[in-house]
Amino acid sequence: MIGRTACWLAPVCVGLPLLTAPVARAETAADLLDRLVQAYPQALAGHDGDAIIWRDGTRMPAGKLDPQRSFDDRLRNATILDQLSQPYPRGQPSTPAVNADPGRFRNEALFKKMYGDCSTGGVTRNLVTITWLPKSWGKSVSVTRINGVAERLKRVSAEIDELDPKIRRAAFPIAGVLSCRPVADTGRMSMHGYAAAIDLNLDYSDYWLWSAKKSSPIPYKNRFPQQIVDIFERHGFIWGGRWYHYDTMHFEYRPELLPPQAR
Repeated sequence: MIGRTACWLAPVCVGLPLLTAPVARAETAADLLDRLVQAYPQALAGHDGDAIIWRDGTRMPAGKLDPQRSFDDRLRNATILDQLSQPYPRGQPSTPAVNADPGRFRNEALFKKMYGDCSTGGVTRNLVTITWLPKSWGKSVSVTRINGVAERLKRVSAEIDELDPKIRRAAFPIAGVLSCRPVADTGRMSMHGYAAAIDLNLDYSDYWLWSAKKSSPIPYKNRFPQQIVDIFERHGFIWGGRWYHYDTMHFEYRPELLPPQAR
């Protein structure tokens, strides 16, 4: 029996509840801020809905979720909530929707307080040296120790080193970690400026600016092995190949965009 009435053999059943799959609840601003605090427990103590609260007592405005703001404005002047506003997909890559760039909205004040300002030496004091792919490449790179990024990259490196040689070849030589420079199209500091991002083998890379002037919308391209992407994402790094404005050799530590069960 379904509901209160069986409606056996009746051509039409009136008044019965429809059996549908449960609909996932959309995340509220508070949910998004909860996720941010959970992602950076060493730095953040909590939030009150209007601001995030750092462990040193600093309050930083969270901003508002305003879908009326233009994509370019949010890209160049992201609030903390803007940073969390686009869901990050998982699994096999597919062509992203226009301006679907989960992770490219970055609140510069948050990251400068978290990692330091590279232009004043604030990042340098937190650098540590790791060996990238000791079995395959074995070169030293300097990355931040903040949020355990260096230790996480060591684990990523160890897993990639065990992949088939044809797959792990996309992971070296790397194109860089620390680079105190803004992103080309935003003027805002790259995650490389905090030593919390890594670019892999340029020979396997595709970048949206190389194709943007040729056609619109931007044609999606990717040659990076999915196995490497999966490893990075398990350790809290997002991949630039998930973006409409794609940068497929790029990975950055952004655990707030990855659910805990995926890490």
